[in-house]
Order: sequence, then C-alpha cells, then structure tokens
Amino acid sequence: MAAKGQDGDDVDHYEVLCLPSGEEGAALSVEQIEKAYRTQSRLRHPDKRPDDPNATADFQSLASSYKFLRDESLRRQFDARLRGRREAAARAAATGVKRRKAVSDLEERERAFAAGGGQYVDPDELARREDKRKAADIDRELNELKARKNSRISGPASTSAHGDKKGGSTENGVKTDKGKYLKVSWEGGADYYTAAKLEEIFKQFGKVEDIVIKTKKSRNRGSAIVVMASKEAAKTALKNHSVYNVFPVPLMVAPVEESGPAFATPPSEPPRAINIDGTGFVDMEASVFRKLQEEAMWITGAFGT
Repeated sequence: MAAKGQDGDDVDHYEVLCLPSGEEGAALSVEQIEKAYRTQSRLRHPDKRPDDPNATADFQSLASSYKFLRDESLRRQFDARLRGRREAAARAAATGVKRRKAVSDLEERERAFAAGGGQYVDPDELARREDKRKAADIDRELNELKARKNSRISGPASTSAHGDKKGGSTENGVKTDKGKYLKVSWEGGADYYTAAKLEEIFKQFGKVEDIVIKTKKSRNRGSAIVVMASKEAAKTALKNHSVYNVFPVPLMVAPVEESGPAFATPPSEPPRAINIDGTGFVDMEASVFRKLQEEAMWITGAFGT
C-alpha cells in the first residue's frame, strides 16, 4: 500500500482499494469504486485476519479511502494532484536525459580536443582519420607480406623470363587476388579470437584458404587477414555485417582491393595456388615462412637449380 497516513500527501486512495491509479483511476465510475470496496472489505476484514496486528488499521484505511473517493470534489482535487506529480516526474526524467546528453557531448569534445593535440577536432573528422589509419594498416601488412615472400623467391629465373618484380606480364603470372582478402579486427582482448575460431565464423560464407593472425602489439586489440577461396565468398562475408555483431567481442571486417602479380610461374605449368584449407597459423611470421618454403621448393624443381 502507498498510504503512510490517511490525510497525508503520500496516500494513493486508488491503491488502497487495489484499483489502478493515474488516468485509469480518474476514469473509474462510482459503481466500480463501490464494487472494489465491497470486495476488499470482505478480504481484509479484521475477523478474517486474527493474527495480523495491523488488520484493524488497514481496514480503517480502506473505509477512509472509499469515503474519500465517493466525494466528487475531493476526488477531483486528488486526481489533479496525482496528475501534477506525474507531470513533474516526466519533466525530471526529461531533464535527466538532457543533462546526461550534455555531459556526454562535453566528454566527447574533451576527447576530441585531447586527440587534436590541444585543438578542437570534430568527432566526424576523428572517425575519418581512424578509417584512413586502418586502411594504411591493411596496405602496410600486405606489403610486408609480399616483400618477405619476394625476398625469398628473388633470382634471374623468377624475375627476367616471365616479368619483373614491378609487374611484368600478367598472362603467365599468378596474381595476388586481394579481392579474396579480408581485413578482420576487434577490440576487447587480442587473444579472444584464434585462427580456428575465425575459420569457424567465415567458413559459413565459403571455403577459407588461409588465416593469418597479426603478431600481437596490444593486449586489447587484435587483427587478422582472412583469405577466402573466391571473391564471391569474400563479398558474401562482407555483406553479412549482422553476423559479426552477435559475438561478445564484435568483429570489424573490411575488404582489400586486387593487386598485380605477386610472383611468376613458367608458361608450361598451370598457376600453382597456395591452398592451406583454412588451417590457420599462430602468427604472420609462421604463415609467411611456410608459404616461402613451399614456393622455394617448387621453383627449385621447376628450374633445376
């Protein structure tokens, strides 16, 4: 019950009779109030609650609230008072929301000011800068991967006969099809995703050829390169953004554009694709080393060196 004292402002006479309060209570007819009173008086009569020391006081409160609500003048004043309380509570709630929004905006501006080296920077500009930084990270990691591979496969046979390192002929060369490459990153624990876990997620979109986990530089942030078996599988993975938001640590997935040939093959031999069936590696170094070993062995056999 809401009553603290029958004449006090804290008493809700509708609640005393177990009736809905507010606008619903104001719309109740006198007959509905009488029916509720008769029902409650039978249930809450002191004779039926001999072990309850508050039974008599509760029954008196019931009778007093019933008498109060039967008085049309007192009831109108009471309904107006309840309405004023609801409106005041709504205004207070709206003020609280506005205050929290103002505090949030102020904190955002302070972070932008700090990130701008003491000068205010628009949050949208900060977001654009972050996107550019992530794109630069993707390019740098892929360039490092190609540089390490080329450094192990360099030589006259692989650079002069079928195109130079800067591009050469693509007719007999094997392209590094970046359309199949996906840049995956997450925040909230660098160790949260393993190669096996990422393979389980992405294989629903198609065959996974390789997963390279970036060597950890941060405890909270992790990233990886996922190589799908086809461009179509990579496009499907990019379209299904909602899949990556259901995990406790959401994934951010970005595409990587197609590049020129990464290495050449003899014209008499069909292009040899590296297919590791999504087994994954512990880190980037281990992945690159394994690929270079396989390619060096193939080139040695092909050219008789």
